[in-house]
Amino acid sequence: MSKRSDGKETRPPGMVDVARAAGVSPQTVSRALAGHPNVQEKTRAKVLAAVEQLGYRRNNAARMLSSGRSRTIGVVTLQTNFYSRAAVTTGIEHAAHDAGYTVSTATTTSLDTFAIENALSRLVDQDVEGIILSVPLIHTSRRIEQLTRATPTLTIDGSRTDATEVVAVDQTLAARLATQHLLDLGHETVWHIAGPDEWLEAGQRRDGWRAALEAAGRPVPPPLEGDWTPPSGYRNGLVLARIPDLTAIFVASDEMAFGVIRALHEAGLRVPEDVSVVGFDDIELAEYCSPSLTTIAQPFQHMGRLAVTHLLRHIEDPGTVPDPHTVAPRLVVRASTAPAPAC
Repeated sequence: MSKRSDGKETRPPGMVDVARAAGVSPQTVSRALAGHPNVQEKTRAKVLAAVEQLGYRRNNAARMLSSGRSRTIGVVTLQTNFYSRAAVTTGIEHAAHDAGYTVSTATTTSLDTFAIENALSRLVDQDVEGIILSVPLIHTSRRIEQLTRATPTLTIDGSRTDATEVVAVDQTLAARLATQHLLDLGHETVWHIAGPDEWLEAGQRRDGWRAALEAAGRPVPPPLEGDWTPPSGYRNGLVLARIPDLTAIFVASDEMAFGVIRALHEAGLRVPEDVSVVGFDDIELAEYCSPSLTTIAQPFQHMGRLAVTHLLRHIEDPGTVPDPHTVAPRLVVRASTAPAPAC
């Protein structure tokens, strides 16, 4: 409640006030705000202008009581500072807003099965209409299967349960593209700094790297493991810098690649004159590091938007049998890769 100049409290604007200001019925206001297709665009624009003028905020609880629907999407995400997670969530929120939905987020600090079960349960208890699992789901459980079967659920990271749809980048193909780019530049082999074993994406990128080397008949060095962070890339970079015939490295994330490049520089190796480096993700900083980073682009915000589109289709028709939707990766060539140095 706000207060008038005489000290008396005033109620916040309601749907009737919006209808009066827009010159339409309250029912038309409700349909316009719900994105109903039968509302003319001119009418919808008048309603939205009245909403903005009055500062009207819809009461989600009342809307759920009247319609039987929460118009809320749940998102399970990992508590992290990684750019990729934030960008995916931004795409989800924008697409949900455009479709007239709100987003409720359940954050987990762990990828273990129990933590994901708890996050899913919290969202189901809020009566969300669908859930996006924006975490890698390597191991499932009976409880996860029950929850994702009861509520339309979509996963983004390539993992799935018996009841979920998948929107994902082909991680194996992406890693093959990165590795093949270095082989095409004349490098005899490519070393690899992988992500953590418990991440499905890390294993798929490692598999793609290995497959490209084996298909070319090249030696497959032992992969090193990082944790997606620049410090882990730096530590592994210091190890690789001591290898005499090192000329090329494929790093499973841009942030680790930044650490690798610093370690090589401190060891007296030039990038790309002595060692070529390819990252993965194409985060905003990749173009502005020195040298600018050759990397695999992942369309994070697009993935988030696509996830919402597919989830809403599944919500409207739960009986459909969804097929995985795979987004093609793209190699972005910049200054961190060059032909192998002459012997």
